[in-house]
Amino acid sequence: MGERKGTNKYYPPDYDPSVGGLNKFLGTHALRERARKLHMGIMIIRFELPYNIWCEGCNNHIGMGVRYNAEKKKVGMYYSTPVYQFRMKCHLCDSHFEIKTDPGNLDYVIVSGARRQENRWNPLENEQIVPETKEVSRKLFDDPMYKLEHGTNDMSSSKSKASHLNKLLDRQESVWKNDFDANRVLRDSFRKKKKQLKALQDKDNALLSKSSLSLKLVPEHKNDIRLASLYKYQHVKPKLNVKLKAPSSSGVSRDQKSMSLGIKPPPKS
Repeated sequence: MGERKGTNKYYPPDYDPSVGGLNKFLGTHALRERARKLHMGIMIIRFELPYNIWCEGCNNHIGMGVRYNAEKKKVGMYYSTPVYQFRMKCHLCDSHFEIKTDPGNLDYVIVSGARRQENRWNPLENEQIVPETKEVSRKLFDDPMYKLEHGTNDMSSSKSKASHLNKLLDRQESVWKNDFDANRVLRDSFRKKKKQLKALQDKDNALLSKSSLSLKLVPEHKNDIRLASLYKYQHVKPKLNVKLKAPSSSGVSRDQKSMSLGIKPPPKS
């Protein structure tokens, strides 16, 4: 496609080759809108986030690899290497954040508007293979005794970890030697778990439809079942225990006493 761009450009009838080129004749730049701030030393580029960040404007997480239209400008020098700074707008809010290069540590540094999600660790603590530094490589090339000691340390380290590596190889051989059977066992376990989840979902949906609710049910717990079994609902009929006393000598009859207690006297025969 690149070789056809020169032949596909339209040259107007009044084009003057002595101007220097088609862009100069039309008064435009080859980068078009990307060069609209070029007079300020800023060029618009497509920037990809080098790591995960948190936007300080909306507190949302932005993953590594998300691309933005960033304003690129030169802010300094690290020896003979230029230091560039990139300013871009968050796609989730109206705030901006700035990131600049760090040639001394081969990294990027957040200047403002965001904070980095820390996922860094020391590879030596995880027993990872770490490439040799420039100082070690130089000493290995110049110092024969250091090279011999370095090789001896590597051999002793490999012998100490040989048993662990053999266990890992045996484990992998025993599990994945017959990959079809191993894959079948995984599929069976996934299928069983899927059926259990579907049965639980059907049970929850039936309960919600019966109760006319639209809630998200949480899984049952043994303590909840035990606590629910302790509650007993019984319908107890009220009983009225009133003892009638014999009429006193004051002249109050039995019927009058019953009326005072709120009890209807029996009909007289």
